[in-house]
Amino acid sequence: MKSIAFIFTRGPHGSSLGREGLDAILALLSFSDNIALFFVSDGVLQLTTNQKPDLILARNYISTFSLLSLYEIKRFYICSDALVERGVVIDAPNVLGADVLSSSALRLKLNDYHRLITF
Repeated sequence: MKSIAFIFTRGPHGSSLGREGLDAILALLSFSDNIALFFVSDGVLQLTTNQKPDLILARNYISTFSLLSLYEIKRFYICSDALVERGVVIDAPNVLGADVLSSSALRLKLNDYHRLITF
């Protein structure tokens, strides 16, 4: 199957898109082993550690991202420009240990994928 890039653009708790993206990834794992995750815009907040969604009565699904490495997904990328815009320290720990790249480097990486799915 062709390569697939999942692009997360939304924050973790304002909508269900983050959870839905994870569900889609898990569903497609049996069809493709060439999957990468990209976190841009507010999507960079999906991977911040020490979130407390229970305080806003939301489900904590963020730790599920760390399970993706068990499924042989090894390519995770975060936009450094988006981190800076949101006041997140570039070298702060994140759930996946994702590579931090500039927006232009991310665009170049995205060119390597046949299908782009945005959440």
